[in-house]
Amino acid sequence: MTANPAKLLEIAERLGRDADRLAFAPPVTHVYNPLRYARRPHRLYLERFGARRGRVVLVGMNPGPWGMAQTGVPFGEVERVRDWMEIEAEVERPAGEHPKRPIEGFACRRSEVSGRRLWGWAADRFGSAERFFDRFFALNYCPLVFMEASGRNRTPDKLPALERAALQALCDEALRDTVAELEPRRVIGVGRFAEQRAAEALRGLGVPVGRILHPSPASPAANRAWVETIERELAAQDVSLSDLPG
Repeated sequence: MTANPAKLLEIAERLGRDADRLAFAPPVTHVYNPLRYARRPHRLYLERFGARRGRVVLVGMNPGPWGMAQTGVPFGEVERVRDWMEIEAEVERPAGEHPKRPIEGFACRRSEVSGRRLWGWAADRFGSAERFFDRFFALNYCPLVFMEASGRNRTPDKLPALERAALQALCDEALRDTVAELEPRRVIGVGRFAEQRAAEALRGLGVPVGRILHPSPASPAANRAWVETIERELAAQDVSLSDLPG
């Protein structure tokens, strides 16, 4: 079953444009939108790995400052995107860049721990990126990175109610349209927030929604045994890895 990456790109470009029109008040002082300034590698990601229906779709919360913010790819730890997915393209500099959170694109030397864990598991478990993406696809619910004056990351769930509602209306629509194109057999939120937003956005569409533990280093459970935990969680949601090595 074939999906249309051009349709996915159209949805992403619309979300990126609409999200750029939103306004956010302090303590948020800087907002990055990698769907705009990192659109080239994001497009390559959709073109290379988006053309399949019937998979499990993993949904993250929003880009991390050293992951998708740098590469335009969800959970986009630089080394894994460049060397495992074989994606690399020009990344522009966003307007109003925070001095403590520079966008260096694929020259960035910082590593996104969550992305390193997620894609490291995928590489170890599946071998090639093609084999992983034959079964799974990954995207973020929210496309924006929020920072405070100190450079501290601020997650979308911490936004004031009115700002959050305006953002979620756009993200819900984009997720519904993406799911309509990909026709996944299951949507799995990476973390509680993503699960809750996916369940709300996809209510009534008949798509099962579940959750796996987020690989964030801020999670003691993820730091102890993230791979073992998420493989148990996947198995409990009828996502079998039994025919894979390891």
